[in-house]
Amino acid sequence: MTNPISTRDWPAIADDLDTQGWALLPGLLEPGQCDAMAALYGPGDAFRSHVVMARHGFGRGEYRYFAYPLPPLVQALRIGLYPHFAPIANRWHERMGMAARFPEEHTAFLARCREGGQARPTPLLLQYGPGDHNCLHQDLYGEHVFPLQVAVLLSAPVADFDGGEFVLTEQRPRMQSRVEVVPLGKGDGIVFAVNSRPQKGGRGDYRVAMRHGVSRVRRGQRHTLGIIFHDAA
Repeated sequence: MTNPISTRDWPAIADDLDTQGWALLPGLLEPGQCDAMAALYGPGDAFRSHVVMARHGFGRGEYRYFAYPLPPLVQALRIGLYPHFAPIANRWHERMGMAARFPEEHTAFLARCREGGQARPTPLLLQYGPGDHNCLHQDLYGEHVFPLQVAVLLSAPVADFDGGEFVLTEQRPRMQSRVEVVPLGKGDGIVFAVNSRPQKGGRGDYRVAMRHGVSRVRRGQRHTLGIIFHDAA
């Protein structure tokens, strides 16, 4: 990794998440790691499921969910990032009046998922070609939901594709939606709210609903790695 997980400015990342519901993780993967990860895409034992978005009204493009055991790099990201996000997740849930709290280690959280019938891995690889896009959505999968997730761009804008911007929307009560287009380079990650985040208001904290997607790819091919910390039912 270009910038190891442990040496990042985690207070600044937490502040960005509190302020806007997302934060950049520049250089989360090196270019060679991106190429090797994108090259995994295709039929094989590494994946448990293949989804063609157009068949389900999700957009255009496709993605594959990894099977257990996860590739070592994906496993390392999932285990390494989670302890930094768990305190933020607990603070968010407290502010939003939500009862669930999250353990310090990811293995303990996965055990909770399994006890609740959520045992299928959710990290995934996504592939987009010309004209493809991903509609605004939330990645939930069951009762047990970790409120933060990560996406890593594996392709280089301009060199590999045009368009295909990462898009976030935020819906505050009784207000119109706010849109963010997040600039990502090859190997950059973004951590963002899965479904909602707290927002300070005049009468205390309230929940802000968030969704994410990808705008239309105009040329080339775009690959993304998604790291979701809860498993699926």
